[in-house]
Formats: sequence, C-alpha cells, structure tokens
Amino acid sequence: MARRHPLPRDVNEPARPLGEAYLRDGAGPHPPEPRAHPHLRTNPYLRTNPHDGTTRSTAPPVPHSIDTTTKSEAPSKGNTVKKKILVAAVAATVLALATACSGGGGGSTATKPTNCTNKIVDKDAPVVSVWAWYPNMALVVDNFNKDHTDVQVCWTNVGQGADEYDKVQTAISAGKGLPDVVMLEADHLSSYAIQDALVDISKYGANDVKANFSEGAWKDVSQGDAVYAIPIDGGPMALIYRTDVFKKYNLTPPTTWDEYAETAAKLKAAGGPNFGDFGSNVPAVIMALQIQKGAEPFQYDITDPKALTIKLDDQASKDVLDYWADLVKKKLVGTQDQFTTDYISGVVGGKYATYTSAAWAPGYLTGAGVGKGDSSGVWAVAPLPQWDTANPVSVNWGGSAFAVTTQASDKKLAATVAKGLYADPASLEDGWKNQVIFPLNQDVLKSDEFINNKSEFFSGQQANKEVYIPAENAYKGFVYAPITVYYYAQLQAEAVKINAGKISGSDAATELQQNIVKYAKGQGFTVTE
Repeated sequence: MARRHPLPRDVNEPARPLGEAYLRDGAGPHPPEPRAHPHLRTNPYLRTNPHDGTTRSTAPPVPHSIDTTTKSEAPSKGNTVKKKILVAAVAATVLALATACSGGGGGSTATKPTNCTNKIVDKDAPVVSVWAWYPNMALVVDNFNKDHTDVQVCWTNVGQGADEYDKVQTAISAGKGLPDVVMLEADHLSSYAIQDALVDISKYGANDVKANFSEGAWKDVSQGDAVYAIPIDGGPMALIYRTDVFKKYNLTPPTTWDEYAETAAKLKAAGGPNFGDFGSNVPAVIMALQIQKGAEPFQYDITDPKALTIKLDDQASKDVLDYWADLVKKKLVGTQDQFTTDYISGVVGGKYATYTSAAWAPGYLTGAGVGKGDSSGVWAVAPLPQWDTANPVSVNWGGSAFAVTTQASDKKLAATVAKGLYADPASLEDGWKNQVIFPLNQDVLKSDEFINNKSEFFSGQQANKEVYIPAENAYKGFVYAPITVYYYAQLQAEAVKINAGKISGSDAATELQQNIVKYAKGQGFTVTE
C-alpha cells in the first residue's frame, strides 16, 4: 500500500514533539513522533481493553440498505447492490460527514477550479482538479504544468489516509465535490468502483502506459479489461535488520520463516532483544504474509458486483496466524502496535532486531528519527523470508495511484492528467532520491542510477538492486474486495486477541471467516466460501 506511507512524504508539517519523553537508559535524544501513514490500515473506532485484550467498536451502526436511485433512474444490472453497499471505506471507519474540500471538477459543469494550491502556468488551458498528499506534489504539479499547454493541474491536499477518504466518501454520497483526479491506495479502488465513483480509464488510453509497469502493479489497479487508476508507487516487502545486533549474536538474515523462528529463539536464548514484532495494527502485513503462503482471501470481479468469494480460514491463512501466535506465546517477538512513539523508541533503542516492512520504510524511519545517533549506520535489508524457497512469492504493502472520478467534467482530459502526473523523469527522480516514493515506473526501475544507487540509510548497500527491484518485478498483484477495509479492521481485532493469548491462530481465522461472510451477506453480496 505506499501509499498510506508512514514516510515524511505523507505530511507537510514537521514532526510533532513526543507526547511522553523517551530516554533510553536514562539519557539520549527524543525521537520525533511517528507520522501519519496512509498505508497503515487501522480502524480508528476500534477500542482495545488493555486488561483482557478484548475489543469493541465505538462506531455508529452501519446502514445496510442505502438506495440512492431516484425515481427517474432505472437501475442497471448490478447497480442496486452498488447503491446498497456502504463499502469498506464507510463500514470500517464509518466515515464522518466532513465537509468536502472544494477543488472544482465536481458535477457536470466545466467551471475552472480557482482555489488551487499551485500556480496555473497557462491560463488559457483547461484545468483538471487533483487531490493528492505526497509532500513533493507542489514540485510534481509545477513540472506537469510547465510541460503542458493542453491542460493544467489545480492541486489541493485535503489530507491523507482517513482524512482524505472521509472527504471522498462524503462527496460520493452527495453526488458532488469530488475532484477530477484523486490519489487513492490500491486497496480502496474496488470500494469506490462499486459505487460508480471511478471511471474505467481503459476507454481513455490507460493501456497506452501499461507497459510502464510490472504485471503486479497493473493488476492492483485493474479488474479484467477495466482500469481504474494509474500506478505511482508501491511497497515490495523485505526484511530490515540491525547489523549491530546480528554481529553481536552471530546471526545471519533468515531466508525462510522457519529460519526466522529458529533465529528468534537463538537470540532470545542469548539474552538479546525481540527478533521482530507482531503488531495488531498492521493487518495489511498479516494478509500479505498469508498470500505469500498461498492464501487467496478474496475473489472479486467488478463486472459481477454481487458475487464475492471469501476464503479466510483456509490452511495457509491458519498456518500463518498460528505461526505468529506461537512466536508471541514464546515471547520471541514483541506485540507493540507499530507507528507509535513507543514502537519507534524501541526501534531507535535496539528493542527489535528486525523490521518486516516495505520499500518505503527507509523514508518513514528516517522521518521518524531512526538512523540518527546510536541508531545510525546499523541498518541493512535482506529479501523477505519465504514459506517455501522452491516457490518464492513476492508480496506488497501499500501503493498509491491516480484515479479519475465519475464527477470529472472532462474525463478524457482527466485521464491525460492521471497518466502524466508524477510520470515525468524530473518528478520521479525527485521522488525516489528524496525517499518520497518507491516508483513503479519501469523507466526508473530499469535505470542504472536507480539500480546501482547506494542507500544512505542502509550504509551504502545497493538495496534496490539486491532486494527491492527483484521483489517488485516478481510481484503478481493482489485481489482487493470492496470490503477490504472492514476486513482489515476485523483482522486487526483477531490479532489483538492472538497477542493477548485469548485465541489460537486457527480459531481466529475461523472467527474471521464467519464474521466477514455474515457482514458481506448483510451488505447484499452473494458469497461463495
């Protein structure tokens, strides 16, 4: 997912001071508070009891029968379920009715937006409104506008993660207020496509740029022949580790998850720190590792919007949850929620020997204060451990794309922007050199400069060549269901119970299957198990 990424790219304001002081061994610097992260799928309404690990939702009930079809509209085949389903974006976060930020481009009028963050270079050209959150978007938009006389971009940052999605859902429900082009994470596309909020841009030349991306990157933004967005960045996963800890305890990076568990046991026996962490608030990671082992959580095709196959309690899914439950029970890994001040303090202070994360992680860690002081010069990265080395599988966490909304006044022109924005060499170079994005554009991935880049965070290691590019090129893509965010929230709740020792991994998978099937049926899907 990068995108929400927990990178400095995700916010424009400086890091806030710590809410609670952190002093490692009674002294040391205070790392900045971790920043918001749109690729981190959590449920802000989920509350955990610290005494027994149980969870409850503080969100208002989800309406199950929403039908916005007016009397003058004859619903097309499959349209009724699209209108009745208050998809994952609403179900998981029960989106607040925040005021949609006006950026123009809503409805069918061709009025030019005027409240742009950036300057319009060619005032005679038609204007396309864009919502996007990357911190270097001002540069990206300026680059685009300077290079185009046929169209100009009017950019607004309405927030990232839930902040943006609140406004997107509100505008969808209102039937107005969306921009022409919106930056979305890949796992949200199905949720909005089923609401007829996104345009199939294969009709407007999307396939002209298909060759610029890997098979997996394109699958994440498409359904069959339909294309709902143009990829920008991704998050091929790998294993980041502390070289100082590995050297001290004579460890080598594990190549399999069996070796991971064995190495974790060796480290604990020697009196070392936690080998890793099983944070309940990173359900996208859990899902990715299940897919890596062979699970296929969902099968879904927007052309048959009522049909949804759900398989969350297959053997692969159970095996992965049981694996981590065993590591937690043996206290070989921590259970700290990630992207918190406590977690980052632990990373800085050497509480964890490894960090299972995505290619955007170096940028996030740098922005959070990792890699400075005592935590500088001690990081390296290795390929993600495999469940079966004979059948290696690459998985992804995060990734963002530009989608054209059905409220766009000129969909063809909006598609031109989606295809061309953040696609020029100057913008892409700025993105990866400043750790803003891990680009998916093959022009970058195949360039000598990117391939041979020596990572400052990884002490000169050629991380792209050795780890991240092979992982991205091998990635085959995920199938995201329209209820993915709701599913993430429930998976998070099960992980909380696993970490509290209240349930086995297998039983958690069974509960998850039952809960998600019940929910999906209640939302109008015909479910196959």
